[in-house]
Amino acid sequence: MKGIVSKVAIGVAGTGMAVAVATVAVGPRVSEWYDGRHQVQASYATGGEAKADRRSMPAWLPDNASSVRYMMSTTGDDRLLRAVLPEGRLPAGCTAGLPGKAVHRVPASLRAGWFPEGVATKASGTCGHYNVTLHGHQLYAWQDGAAVQAALRAERPAKH
Repeated sequence: MKGIVSKVAIGVAGTGMAVAVATVAVGPRVSEWYDGRHQVQASYATGGEAKADRRSMPAWLPDNASSVRYMMSTTGDDRLLRAVLPEGRLPAGCTAGLPGKAVHRVPASLRAGWFPEGVATKASGTCGHYNVTLHGHQLYAWQDGAAVQAALRAERPAKH
């Protein structure tokens, strides 16, 4: 009987190791699949079209912006936005100047070929909860969901 118990224990342990190895080997792909399923990407000819189609599009985006690209997380407030602004200046309601250090990072959960790496170091203003930079007529905007939630909590009056 002792031999059978040992063989069963070894079989269970071996199966557990195989599952663990399979999980580690597949893990990054599963993670990428999971993350990708919680992201939405869209392109629009104009800012007006983008705002009419998607409620999460920021109101400050000018209707006459063109070549709009947008990516968002469906499980939080992470956002990436690129648009061409015909006037070549920040939209009305935006503020020029460096955003706070903690809030200007680009969300790590979002990556898009049309959104340049290292753009956060070039942040030159804010539009709502978005951080922005303008290169000629090309606007890049991003918001980190965790920073947005922290800002919203700070804006709420404390309950006693």
